[in-house]
Amino acid sequence: MPMNPNYPERVSIAHLPSPLEALPRLSKYLGGPELWIKRDDQTGLALGGNKTRKLEFLVADALRNGHDHLVTMGAPQSNHCRQTAAAAAHFGLGCSLVLRGSEQTEMSGNLLLDRLLGAHLYWSGDETPPQFAPRVMRELEAMGRKPYLVPYGGSNVLGATSYVAAMGELMRQLSAENLNIDFIIFASSSGGTQAGLVLGAHVYDFRGKLLGISVDRPAGDLKSQAAALATATSTHLGLGLLSLHDRFEVNDDYLGDGYGILSETEREAITLVAQKEGVLLDPVYTGRAMGGLIDLIRWGAFTRGQRVLFWHTGGSPALFAYGSHLLA
Repeated sequence: MPMNPNYPERVSIAHLPSPLEALPRLSKYLGGPELWIKRDDQTGLALGGNKTRKLEFLVADALRNGHDHLVTMGAPQSNHCRQTAAAAAHFGLGCSLVLRGSEQTEMSGNLLLDRLLGAHLYWSGDETPPQFAPRVMRELEAMGRKPYLVPYGGSNVLGATSYVAAMGELMRQLSAENLNIDFIIFASSSGGTQAGLVLGAHVYDFRGKLLGISVDRPAGDLKSQAAALATATSTHLGLGLLSLHDRFEVNDDYLGDGYGILSETEREAITLVAQKEGVLLDPVYTGRAMGGLIDLIRWGAFTRGQRVLFWHTGGSPALFAYGSHLLA
């Protein structure tokens, strides 16, 4: 029987429920399982994405505790940073983004949107963003502000909580459609989305399997971190001390040359899904995860009678920063 999480307060910024759609032309082309897609690219906040769900809980926590400025970290084309900047603008909060590496002069993709949304950009240079961020926090505090540090990818217990709730949302959609799903496939990086989905599958009695396609980390590291976060989230939601380590599955076969480096895997997946279904993937996360799914289908990892759901976590604004690579 489904459990009853004690969800904390949240703000309403996401367009929910996100659509659940069939992918008939892509399914026919690949000749494998019946494919479906959960459209978290359509959550609505500054072109959407999975971080919008997480920010509903994170921003609520910031507002409840009197914070007036959001600080977070990411890569130059971070979808999380873009959505954090949009959430800050929506609620009249300041926003500072600590981005990895040296300042980039070309304002395209998510970087352009960060600027349009009014975020202050800091570049970490030779330091990592987590090393640099405390300096920004201290500067803001010295200016009389009360900054709130949003973790990488929004991946803490509050962020993961949003995907526990998202699994409940999906189960209601599946029930309304009288639909059974055998596998859920998604991009996994900072672990918060996967932690929430796996815990949510336990809470709402989802009987299928969940597979995270790693975009940047070894499977063992990602699995351990996400499983630990799921346990912490379970405690946070009043569900007791749950250990779900054996339900975490991560595939790291598609890391290629590294994070954000486009290969033929991503290029084919992005082009194929766009031309078969009119759905845009992104070059860093969903392009890599869908590329992995397509390869697994070709290797016979799924049968024709199965249904596979691809959970689209967003990120399409980054396409505009990869134009020359996509069309090479």
